Amino acid sequence: MNIFLTPSHNLGKAKAYLIQQTLGVALKQRGHQLVDSADTAELILVYGDSLPNNAAFNGKKLYLADAARAFDAPEATLEEALSKATDYIAAGAAATEDPASTTAVKNILAVTACPTGVAHTFMSAEAITEYAKRQGWNIKVETRGQVGAKNVISPEEVAAADLVFVAADIDVDLNKFKGKPMYRTSTGLALKKTAQEFDKAFAQAKVYSGEDANDNGAESAPGEQKGLYKHLMTGVSHMLPLVVAGGLLIAISFMFGIEAFKDETIAGGLPKALMDIGGGVAFHLMIAVFAGYVAFSIADRPGLAVGLIGGMLATTAGAGILGGIIAGFLAGYVVKWLNDMIVLPASLASLKPILILPLFGAAIVGLAMIYLINPPVAQIMASLSAWLQSMGEVNAIILGVIIGAMMCTDMGGPVNKAAYAFSVGLIASNVYTPMAAAMAAGMVPPLGMAIATWLARAKFNSNQRDAGKASFALGLCFISEGALPFVAADPVRVIVSSIIGGAITGAISMSFGIMLRPPHGGLFVIPLVSQPLMYLAAIAIGSVVTGVIYALIKPKNGA
Repeated sequence: MNIFLTPSHNLGKAKAYLIQQTLGVALKQRGHQLVDSADTAELILVYGDSLPNNAAFNGKKLYLADAARAFDAPEATLEEALSKATDYIAAGAAATEDPASTTAVKNILAVTACPTGVAHTFMSAEAITEYAKRQGWNIKVETRGQVGAKNVISPEEVAAADLVFVAADIDVDLNKFKGKPMYRTSTGLALKKTAQEFDKAFAQAKVYSGEDANDNGAESAPGEQKGLYKHLMTGVSHMLPLVVAGGLLIAISFMFGIEAFKDETIAGGLPKALMDIGGGVAFHLMIAVFAGYVAFSIADRPGLAVGLIGGMLATTAGAGILGGIIAGFLAGYVVKWLNDMIVLPASLASLKPILILPLFGAAIVGLAMIYLINPPVAQIMASLSAWLQSMGEVNAIILGVIIGAMMCTDMGGPVNKAAYAFSVGLIASNVYTPMAAAMAAGMVPPLGMAIATWLARAKFNSNQRDAGKASFALGLCFISEGALPFVAADPVRVIVSSIIGGAITGAISMSFGIMLRPPHGGLFVIPLVSQPLMYLAAIAIGSVVTGVIYALIKPKNGA
């Protein structure tokens, strides 16, 4: 028999996942087929405390099972469902004809994007897809990751869409959705509170006009990342590939000898060439690209060129990431102000984005950077760099504790990203120790959760132990989000355990002055750090501490 499993609307995501896996194993062992759509199901098994109101279930056999019993006794629950299921009729069946109803079969389009374009982008896409399928909706999710847009939505699909659901922590181009109802939220809320956000989407979605560069014409959700944070993360997202590529090339150059790039006779001049590419070009561009896309996030395309110019002026003056931040925001808001203030007749309107705004914006921002901003900021950055490079062991440990704790606070959320962005930005000023501490600490939560599942196997069911294996692999790749399934199920204990382990790892890394130029890569770039064995030891110590603490404080059979 084809069976479709779905949780009640108010059941927690972590608990729903575990019950789904447990029931799935039971029904397959009895020769039944688990299907991912109610359309092809002969029986619908709902686990939780309330029946859904979903027109896609009409005419189907349906059984409501208690969530705790479904988890503890999946075989008995399945037998009861087969013998006691009744025909389902949606409450208020006429509601399926109401275009505003959330129970109708809907055509939903979604877009996901996060600052690094790796974990949250795809994890939130998966959560959205799974939830929509359980509701019987048609769903397509376009991911905007570091490798570009995938599963691209076509114009025909846009035309047929009832709702556009945008889960993005950075500024993304949404022009193809003009005229469609749109709701915007963060990837974190889309991942952790999917049902809540879809309820809000149907209640609060506004027709997207594309006219306002700040909110893109759509009503922002209360939980959406916006303002300064969103603009900063847009800049970080576009800067990151340059930092990764440049840092790796510089590190490879140093493998020929710490000063091999100064001698063109070594290896046919390869070390110097790699240094020229990584340090001379990629690192020289990174602040400009960062500032350009901060301005782009604020003022759309007219702000990009002005932000690039301001960022390059900050780079050449030695103002570093602080100068880049000021340049990006100054460029964005100056161009936005000019765009609002300058009104031209229709016949001359085309001159504004390609001539007037870049010309006046570049002049204002450029002069301000040269005469007002760069001199004091460059002095501040020089002092900060000198202090970080010469700090005593006590100060280094304190900074390492702060960075490590922040990296483990919300597993890829705003606090984590703030510590990461700070560490990445200092690379441009030739300060590499905070980056090492940030990456090491960021690996601790998923590795620690995996260790906990090994140390206290009896406290975890088979599905949680499998999640621990996946978490271990993600941790080795510096994807902190690998710990999120454990955070969702037991947030306080997991976060406390992770913060303690991450703070220890950060402190060890900083106290030994370990340097890292590539800002990502996890295990794969450890050979490129200044002290690989000590770095591995720092990661291992923090991960074991986290794993041991959580194994001890986790309640038996907790979820």
